[in-house]
Amino acid sequence: MPVGAPFLIAEDVAKSYGGVQALKGVSLSVRPGEVHGLVGANGAGKSTLIRILAGLTQPDRGMIAVDGEPGTIATPQRAADLGMNFIHQELAFVPGMTVLQNIMLGLPKRQRFGVVDWRSIAREVEPVVRRVGLAAPLFSSVKGLSVAEKWLINICRALVRRARLIVMDEPTASLSATEAETLLRIVEDLSRSGVAVLYVSHRLDEILRLCHRVTAFRDGRSVATLEGVGLTRPALIEAIVGGAIEHVEKPVGDSRRNEVVLAVSGLTRRPRVLDVGFELHRGEVLGIGGLVGAGRTELVRLVYGADRADSGTMRLDGRLFAPRRPTDAVKAGFGLVPEERRSEGLVLTKSVAFNLHLSSLSRIVSGNLLPLISTARQRKLSNDMIRDLAIKTPDMHTPVGRLSGGNQQKVVIGRWLLRTPKILILDEPTRGVDIGARGEIHRLIRELAERGMAVLVVSSEPDELPDLCDRVLVMAEGRIARELTGSALTRNAIIEASYAEGRNAGDLLP
Repeated sequence: MPVGAPFLIAEDVAKSYGGVQALKGVSLSVRPGEVHGLVGANGAGKSTLIRILAGLTQPDRGMIAVDGEPGTIATPQRAADLGMNFIHQELAFVPGMTVLQNIMLGLPKRQRFGVVDWRSIAREVEPVVRRVGLAAPLFSSVKGLSVAEKWLINICRALVRRARLIVMDEPTASLSATEAETLLRIVEDLSRSGVAVLYVSHRLDEILRLCHRVTAFRDGRSVATLEGVGLTRPALIEAIVGGAIEHVEKPVGDSRRNEVVLAVSGLTRRPRVLDVGFELHRGEVLGIGGLVGAGRTELVRLVYGADRADSGTMRLDGRLFAPRRPTDAVKAGFGLVPEERRSEGLVLTKSVAFNLHLSSLSRIVSGNLLPLISTARQRKLSNDMIRDLAIKTPDMHTPVGRLSGGNQQKVVIGRWLLRTPKILILDEPTRGVDIGARGEIHRLIRELAERGMAVLVVSSEPDELPDLCDRVLVMAEGRIARELTGSALTRNAIIEASYAEGRNAGDLLP
């Protein structure tokens, strides 16, 4: 545990936007070389505090001190001058520039004869690049780089700035297990070298591994700072949600006794999906897990009609089913909640009501010659869905982009429920949502299955699938490696099934 005077202190910081109080008096301190975790539900105030520390917005009250000196962080440049660097989920980089140019964004550059001396700069930056393990050539374009490589570029930029505190917001949310492990080791190295890290994440395993202390926010307040023997998963969960998470109980019985809704046989699209076959039953939650590049998403795209298969057949309710496009699948009774809900599932600037009815306009349109939206019908259906799914929103007119991640996900699910689909496909249903919303989404999925809906869940988290699914199909190298059910359905079994296909253990998704 790093000791000594804190580098950063925030005390009783408050901030309101209009009539909404985002921060109601939060406090935390970060010591040099400390990895300090910041956790809390979506909407708890984490992002607001980060914006204040970054000089992007000003607090209504409170004190912020750096190296014991209270002051105002009026601009991002002032935050940088104080030794703070921020790596947000939306990574800062320019696609048309080189790796080196992106590392040096916003930094003074050495010149020679009035021209930027990039080769001299490259020699100075090279040790930093080696330290973080960035393999991309400095003079190559950043186009085509992975999310992990872009993270490394941002970390390089922070180190070139000689940052004393790096704030990382959900750093591993879009990384594979191998990439995430690399990033975690870099954080540990930064800590050993005296650089402080404020680590914001919903992934509690990472928080418990990395952090010396953890501050929890709830409803705009800092409710606990945990360390040492008091820093445990149950303590974190209780601090985040205000109590223990309700466990979602799966019904006892074999869902395979129910009628088959979807039968897939020999489905192939080389090289990602090879001779895949399975059955999905009414009232069943069927999970698909596996490794990076195992073919899970590609399989879903075939089932949903986004891609065409090279060979194989599908039967829906006993009849041949060969969708040429997603609209064919929707008409046949499919719904899809995509992995990237913000870019693929929602129109963020439009209202909750607008997004709920994107796939079911016929339910709120009246009149044949002059079709018009029935505002009364839209209001009733929207408010009913908001109530049934416990969507936390001021009203149905609120732009969906203002909701937390968990509530945005509920809106996407609610859109399909208005169509009452036979089969609902959810790709990474709880990615980027807080632990409380995760439990609510799991409970909703089980309720849908109990009503008779067939649910297909794709997840990169082996911890998630056993609690949620009746069965899990583990994919590897484009094939179904193993089917797990009953007492054999455990996290370790999913990992073992993936390893059994000879893949590198480090490639397993977290």
